[in-house]
Amino acid sequence: MYILVVDDEVNIRKTMSYCLTAAGHTVVTVSNPADAVAETGRRSFDLAFVDLRLGDDDGMGLIPALLTISPWTKIVVITAHASIETAVEAIRQGATDYIAKPFSPEQIRIITSRIAGIRRLEVEIAALREKMQRFTPEERLFSTNPQMQNVIETMKRAAASQAIVLLQGESGTGKSVFARAIHRWSPRVDKPLTIVSCPAVPPDLLESELFGHVRGAFTGATAESPGRIAACEGGTLFLDEIGDMPPGVQAKLLRFIQDKEYERLGDATPRKADVRILAATNADLEQRVAAGRFREDLFYRLNVINVTIPPLRDRREDILPIADDFLAHFGTVNHKTVLGFSPGAREALVRYSWPGNVRELRNVIERAVILGGSDHIKTMDLAVTVNPAVGTPAIGDPVSLATIEELHIRRVLAGTASLQDAADILGIDQATLWRRRKAYGI
Repeated sequence: MYILVVDDEVNIRKTMSYCLTAAGHTVVTVSNPADAVAETGRRSFDLAFVDLRLGDDDGMGLIPALLTISPWTKIVVITAHASIETAVEAIRQGATDYIAKPFSPEQIRIITSRIAGIRRLEVEIAALREKMQRFTPEERLFSTNPQMQNVIETMKRAAASQAIVLLQGESGTGKSVFARAIHRWSPRVDKPLTIVSCPAVPPDLLESELFGHVRGAFTGATAESPGRIAACEGGTLFLDEIGDMPPGVQAKLLRFIQDKEYERLGDATPRKADVRILAATNADLEQRVAAGRFREDLFYRLNVINVTIPPLRDRREDILPIADDFLAHFGTVNHKTVLGFSPGAREALVRYSWPGNVRELRNVIERAVILGGSDHIKTMDLAVTVNPAVGTPAIGDPVSLATIEELHIRRVLAGTASLQDAADILGIDQATLWRRRKAYGI
């Protein structure tokens, strides 16, 4: 590890440098805060030992200064006047640990070894996250559809607040994707995001899953569980398909939202937690309230910022860009060179009604990449799943000319490689085609 030692006593610096260097670490020693800040700006340190008394300077104030430059550095405070108050304040400022003078070389080796283990885990976690990102399709969070653009902008503004966001929309529209985006855009990004699918947990276990339980609280509770709320302290709890939450759990959730207070199952001790709530549903909660299946007071507490994600069939201009993203991803994952879609396949993708929305599109593209036999996805590769859109108007149907024109322009654009090719087929110039695209939101 790269280690910084900040102490105004020359003998302490020499002793620690010798001890740490002998253990295989690279050590830099300084005697004052200014040099410590300068060295941290020049190189990346894994660990810094900081004395709280640096001549006339206060080492406590150096902690946030170093962390501002290098947030990953672990800081261990050195103090000759150890006390609970000192330790608490050092941790509050961002220190990882503290050690009291006089200390032995063995104490230094033990604490350094522990920090080295933490840093190794952090590096491994970062590598795993990078690997997961490579094997996960890019979450497309931009759109050329005006309605979808408004949805994304609303979510970005809501993310900066602490307000509850209720995401509504059909199954497969990407509600969980947007929940993760809201967390990522929020001030809580460095804290946990916990996702609970309400219908995936048996109704009699959902309360324990959320709020936790003590040992013996119910049959099979052989060990204590803190619950998902405690596990994401300071972060975000995303309740997917909240419309399926049992009435008894709804009451407890309402209390937590109102008071930030709850009890574990089998324990009457009130507990507090700082957790932001995001919720999603593909059901009409107002209808469920009217039917007595969902608490009205909980609905109003959840319905602070209500965002409805439009189905894929209502934003057809996004179909091909999303399909291209999935094609690139699954081509990489499956080690196949797929250059694109044939004109017929592109038209089929745009024409299909996509009742399963983005989730169905993802599955169709993955299957096509795996089973396709050429460097382009053809219509036949999609034929098992993709059929013409239900309700697509035809010549002579009782629809407006504008509807027929829009559909024709979309199909021609989907099957051509450039705007000029499309304009030539349509018998108009590119400027006219541009105006038509703008008018129809293409």
